[in-house]
Amino acid sequence: MIYKFKSQAAGDVIMLQVTGDQMLAIVGKTATPRGIITVAQIPAALAALEAACAAHEAAQSPPQEKLTLEHEVEDDKVELRHRAAPFIDLLRTSAQAGKDVVWGV
Repeated sequence: MIYKFKSQAAGDVIMLQVTGDQMLAIVGKTATPRGIITVAQIPAALAALEAACAAHEAAQSPPQEKLTLEHEVEDDKVELRHRAAPFIDLLRTSAQAGKDVVWGV
């Protein structure tokens, strides 16, 4: 399944199921084919995403003295913050415009 998050305030954000499920779990929504994040729910969703990104970064960052170029190349993975960035932008833009975010409709 592919998630297509939509808002009247911004362009669509499309995510593969794994990433979409992860974003929905972080914001406290059930991974269903259809859903909504209301304007009132967006601030809590943004706070949850930011906290999850910070926690992920803290857990993933190696001690500075062990950081080498070789280490950086080996661990070249997409961070949660990068995966979440388009969704966070959509939520922020929607909140500013007073519009809900929906998916599957």
